[in-house]
Order: sequence, then structure tokens, then C-alpha cells
Amino acid sequence: MRKILITGGAGFIGSSLADELIKDPENYVVITDNLLTGDKRKLPSSDFTNWKFIEADVNRRDEITSIMTSFQFDYIFHYAAMVGVQRTLEDPIGVLRDIDGFRNILETAKNTAVKRIYFSSSSEVYGEPVEFPQNEKTTPLNSRLPYAIVKNVGEAFLRSYYQKYGLEYTILRFFNTYGPKQSKNFVISKFIYAAMKNQDITIYGDGSQTRTFCYIDDNINATLAIFKNRLFANDVINIGNDSEISIIDLAKIILRLTNSKSKIVFLPPLSEGDMNRRLPDINKMEPLLKNHLIPLEEGIKKILEIGLLENRLS
Repeated sequence: MRKILITGGAGFIGSSLADELIKDPENYVVITDNLLTGDKRKLPSSDFTNWKFIEADVNRRDEITSIMTSFQFDYIFHYAAMVGVQRTLEDPIGVLRDIDGFRNILETAKNTAVKRIYFSSSSEVYGEPVEFPQNEKTTPLNSRLPYAIVKNVGEAFLRSYYQKYGLEYTILRFFNTYGPKQSKNFVISKFIYAAMKNQDITIYGDGSQTRTFCYIDDNINATLAIFKNRLFANDVINIGNDSEISIIDLAKIILRLTNSKSKIVFLPPLSEGDMNRRLPDINKMEPLLKNHLIPLEEGIKKILEIGLLENRLS
């Protein structure tokens, strides 16, 4: 049986990954989360018995080391992180604590026969792009935001531990991922939540900034393909969608699909952290998927059919 650790597993992407991994009876999944931004309600169904949740903070060495030494994991998905642009801007020191988590995970992993670590990095490491599409090898990592710098440090930790100890890794650079279990602090779920309540939809700046949005199923399917086929050892891969849309057009689509009476309200631009454009090079990712990437409008319709987690539990 494969023993797998998911840190940050009560978060949106981590819990969605756990949902799929436990469908294979050969996997035993341990989920850890400090519940700062995670939520126990996102954890997998109790119908499955091949998983366990342990409340723990990966940044506290004693907590994560005892778990790792007890279970002797084969694979680790290190998804624990402080997330959200606003939250990380307001608490940059809190973001820096995530560096302790890298050290704790890697120091223990090299001594406990871990076969590979999968790390959730971010498109934020690219900063303000200087080329399009943003390629894993040629686009400079130039962001000055604490969150992005810490993700970059995490990538450097992985490369260094591979070079010195042979500990294998795969870096997953996530571009905006969205889906039903995402908290309402992120743009699509925030807009949907407001639209469903006919509240104002607020946009920083004039809304001309563009993003790409990857539906959670595509993110998870690509990640599982990498995991099951042992692909991209000691390499980096963008995980995202390459269809661009402006934030103002995103808001208009959500208003149309929800038949909302909400108004769009423009706020002053963020002083930092709101890049003008995002466009990933997904040439590595696309062959991993059996089907075409889910279009944005279809993904939003899926959320509306299922309902946001906050709406289902309110």
C-alpha cells in the first residue's frame, strides 16, 4: 500500500486531491492541516476508510516530524501554505513562517525513505511577466511579493535537497484554480457569492487586467497523471488554463449566468500584487489530460449546479 501525506489537505485543492487519491484502495492518505484557512468540512467522505486527518502545523517541527516518522510515507504532496493575496499582503511575516515548513518536511523526508515530494508552487513566482506565454524554463521569476518569494524559496529547497541527498521532487506551478469547494475569498467564488446575493461585485482598478482560470477537475487530473505515471521527476510544470479573460468580462459572465441584479463597483487598484496579465505555457500539461480543458463558462455552470461550499453549508 502506498502511504501518502497531503499537507494543507483541508484546503480547496488539497482536499480535492485527497478525494481522488482515496478512490484507489492501494493508497492510504494522511491529511494534515492547521485549519488556519482549511476547513474540516472539505475533507473526504466517511464512506472511505483509507484516509486519516490529523490537525497539525507543518511549520512546527515537532508536530510534522512525529507524523512523518510514525507513518513512513512514500509520497508527500506539500500543499500547506498561507494563501490569498489580501491575507498575505496584510501578514507578510506570517507568510515567511512557511519557510520553516519546507525545512521541516525536507529534513524529515530525506531520513524516512520518501520517494518524491510534490510541491504546490504558484504562478505568482513569475511576477510581472516579460514574455507570453509564461514558460517554466525561460520566464524569469521576478516577483517581489512575500508570498511569491516564499514559493520560490520552496522551489530552491527542493532543488538543493535533490542535489545533495537525491530526494526527488516535482514542482507544480498552479495558475488560478477554481471550483465548488473554493472559499469565497478568491475571485470567481467571491463574484459568484456576491451575485447570488445580489450584492455589489467589487473590482480593483478598471478590470482590464487578465487572468486564466483552471477548473479544479483539470488541475487534479493533470496532477494524478503526473503521480501515477511518475512524470516530471525533478522538474517544473505549469498547471492551468491558457484561455485569457479580463476581470471585468469575468464579472459580466457571472452576472449573466446567475441572472443577478448585482452592480459592478470599481475600487482603487491594489498597490501591489495585482499583475496586469497571466498566461501560462501549458504544452507540458495538455498531453496529460484525456479531454479538452473545461471552458470557463462551463466550469462556472458546474459550480452553480453543485453550489459553493459556503452556500451548501449556510
